[in-house]
Amino acid sequence: MFGYRVPAPDEAMLISGGRRGLGGAPFRVVTGHGKFVLPIFRKTRFLTLSMCESEVTETCVTRQGIALHVRAVIAFKVGNDHESIINAGQRFLSDQDQMSVLTGRIFAGHLRAIIGSMTVEEIVTERQKLAAEVLDTSKTEMAKIGLIVDSLQIQSIDDGDTGYIDAMSAPHKAAIQRQAQIAQAQATQASVEAQQVAARNQAEYARQTAVVKAEYSAEVERAEAKAAQAGPLAKAHAQQEVLAAQTELAQRAAQLRQQELMAEIVKPAEAEAERIRVLALAEAERMKIQAEAAASHDRVALDRMLIDQLPQIVKEAAGGLAGANVNVLNGADGLGEIAAGLVGQGLTILDSVRQNLSGSDQRTQKPEQADGRLGLPGRVSAPDTGTDKKDGPVVID
Repeated sequence: MFGYRVPAPDEAMLISGGRRGLGGAPFRVVTGHGKFVLPIFRKTRFLTLSMCESEVTETCVTRQGIALHVRAVIAFKVGNDHESIINAGQRFLSDQDQMSVLTGRIFAGHLRAIIGSMTVEEIVTERQKLAAEVLDTSKTEMAKIGLIVDSLQIQSIDDGDTGYIDAMSAPHKAAIQRQAQIAQAQATQASVEAQQVAARNQAEYARQTAVVKAEYSAEVERAEAKAAQAGPLAKAHAQQEVLAAQTELAQRAAQLRQQELMAEIVKPAEAEAERIRVLALAEAERMKIQAEAAASHDRVALDRMLIDQLPQIVKEAAGGLAGANVNVLNGADGLGEIAAGLVGQGLTILDSVRQNLSGSDQRTQKPEQADGRLGLPGRVSAPDTGTDKKDGPVVID
């Protein structure tokens, strides 16, 4: 619409003519909205509110007297408040590029002042502290011209040909190089170890592969051999079963023949042997009985013969005493005692003969072969009772 002006979002519209602005300013400030401006009677100008940049390259001398070439970049802008816009408009509206030039000069002065109070080590190691001090010292001065600084970056610090910074960094460089070499050596060692591990893994894999192949080949060969032997093994098993059946049949035939031999030969032989043994025992018992009978008969006959001959023996003994010189002390009683003694001697002789016959029977236990008959004892002659014995039991005067 005719006469209606609107500033950009990063601009401030300054309207001069007519009523004065805030605080007696020669213009009114409009931001963020439009306004009707009467042509001819009002004049409109625009002040940028966008970010501006200023680069500072300055040679500064430290507290140690060492010259340093410092390069810094300042980011600044016009403040958003009306007061800052009015201050900046009054100073830079006709030539807004002068804001960067003036800002660079202001910061160069503050930079030289602050670096002059610090050592090289502090400047190099504490750049953020340097930037903060520069900003703090320039804040009031920048506010007077309507500018605010957003950031200050120290981009480079160089001592030229003095070599101070290089000398200062030499130990650190050596340490860094040493660490780098150590890191490189460790990396090389790790690489070699990794290669060795990889080689071992490959060798182990190759070994396992070879083992598996060998096992597979062996299994295939066993299967083939087993398949090739299946026919002969089956035939051998069949022959073995036939031989086993034949062997069992032969064993049964042998057992049957053994049983037949037992029935035909051994059993009859055992029966015959038993019969012969029984007959022999019976014959032995018969002969024993006959021998005992014969011995008993001979003793009875001998006893009887002795009894029959005893009177004759006594008589002969008495006859022998007839011519003997015998003194009888007690008459008839003494003579009776003599006769009784003769009879007692005869009985003693009879007992002795019997004992001798019994002892002979117990030693031999065999029947005598007499009179040409088996098992019958021979005849026994009576003892000789001749009258040669003249002496008898007498009493000598």
